[in-house]
Amino acid sequence: MTHGYAVNTTLDPGQNERESAVFEETARHGCSDRAIALFRDIILDYYRSSGRRLPWRETRDPFAITVSEMMLQQTQVDRVIPKYRAFLAAFPDWHTLAAAPVRDVLAAWQGLGYNRRALALHRTAQRVVGEFGGVLPADPKILATFPGIGPATASAICAYAFNLPVVYIETNIRRIFIHFFFAGKEQVSDSEVLACVGRALYREDPREWYNALMDYGTVLARRVANPNRKSAGYAVQGRFEGSDRQIRGRILRILLERGGSIVADLVAAAGGDEARVRALLAELEKEGFVIVRDERAALQGDRN
Repeated sequence: MTHGYAVNTTLDPGQNERESAVFEETARHGCSDRAIALFRDIILDYYRSSGRRLPWRETRDPFAITVSEMMLQQTQVDRVIPKYRAFLAAFPDWHTLAAAPVRDVLAAWQGLGYNRRALALHRTAQRVVGEFGGVLPADPKILATFPGIGPATASAICAYAFNLPVVYIETNIRRIFIHFFFAGKEQVSDSEVLACVGRALYREDPREWYNALMDYGTVLARRVANPNRKSAGYAVQGRFEGSDRQIRGRILRILLERGGSIVADLVAAAGGDEARVRALLAELEKEGFVIVRDERAALQGDRN
């Protein structure tokens, strides 16, 4: 297996022929046993020869894997790697993270975006410590009830940390299965995809299988037009520039730097739209990020 982080996007001619064999079989017989066998060989052979060696693949620590899965939500691998390492250096386990001030957690998260994930991870750590004695439960149904961890992330954690034969889909998985098994179909439902994912699961080593799918999905993203556009649930993500998400991130960054701010000064620094900034502050306060008192705003836990 390769030791680099980059994905090899060039397939040899033999690999392209093997893909063609899957397309021919699925065109005739759909998600047949033969199509599944051919497909599984392609995915595993590629991973075993060209898979990435990523830091979260070198551990089975449920805490480290949970951190990586939360960070990897909607964020590219290359951006996550340095943040993941720095975060684990600052917070090596559930207890350390659970006891940390919100300010420290947000500061360690800066640069990844989607700050709700940082707060969710912090609250997850507190729940793991408070309700489960610092031991993450190896149950996707329980994990799906934790802050910021939906069914897909819960199953991913169980696959990578506990090697459980869970069945789930996310962007890369959906991309691969639509590409191979639904080439001639539009408006593909997730229930259709899940049926194929369940049949194809390599139960001897689910952890290896899902790692392999992640890498092949990244290959496809660079080789072909996005198959996910055929998904019934496909939606184009809104622009970041000028979005509420951008302004929220700006507010939190200012409060991290200043330790607190008069709301009027915060409005000016965050964009100048008073009604919008006040509405976002109210939203951030409701979510537990900030406290607003007497026209001053500060991060939760800071002195206002």
